[in-house]
Amino acid sequence: MHVTTAQLPDATHSADRVFLTDDAVIVLDGATAFIATAVDPRIYVDALGHELISLLAGDPSADLRAVLAAAISTTANALNLRPGNAPSSTVAILRSLGSSLDLLVLGDSSIILGGDPCVVITDDRLEAIGLPVRQAYRTRLAAGHGYDDEHRRLVAALQARQRRARNIDSGYWIAEADPAAAKHAYTRSTSWAATPWAILATDGVSAHCTPRQWPHIAELEQRQLSRLLRSWREWEATTDPDGQLVPRAKPHDDMALAIVHPAKHS
Repeated sequence: MHVTTAQLPDATHSADRVFLTDDAVIVLDGATAFIATAVDPRIYVDALGHELISLLAGDPSADLRAVLAAAISTTANALNLRPGNAPSSTVAILRSLGSSLDLLVLGDSSIILGGDPCVVITDDRLEAIGLPVRQAYRTRLAAGHGYDDEHRRLVAALQARQRRARNIDSGYWIAEADPAAAKHAYTRSTSWAATPWAILATDGVSAHCTPRQWPHIAELEQRQLSRLLRSWREWEATTDPDGQLVPRAKPHDDMALAIVHPAKHS
């Protein structure tokens, strides 16, 4: 398979990551810590991503949920993390095995499969948590209050509410310190014959895209893709710096994506 990737900002300043093996693409989105966690989210996603690479390289056909559970467990032990005070991350995995594709999504990163129409696989369970607080900060942003102290208080309160609902049956599931979360990942299998291309994207990318745009994005080369991300960031900075047009938790979200074709695409 042929993979094209881009992210903004670079890995030094971002909690979004793209990891590659010969047969798999992994996209992680470490959650911004509005309240303190035991370690920096960037340290967590680096450790989790490298553990996923190691496990998938060692057994390319292993069950993806089992691989994710093992990676979460090893990462939590290595970083001495405990549920409830650990960083968290979304996970999106695409694995190519001959003519078939295995997919896994945990959290609100997405896998988009080319077709007519495109198929978007994502996990929206987190969006249902803390609805009144989320609506409150979005309403204030839309009213023009910007990213002030009250906004920061609201998003911290939202994250505290989300932590209480993390990795429990009445809440949502995410990669953190409890390997049991992997059992609740969404999985799917398909074939390259039915999939002309696939895109793995963090929510910072998806927020800028409509379904009609994905086929165009799938055709971009790396330089074009990087320019596109920069244009979105410039729009946020110059046209909507206070989140009034598109209310969002922070002025800029990290962005990362990978475009996957079954063979080198030209």
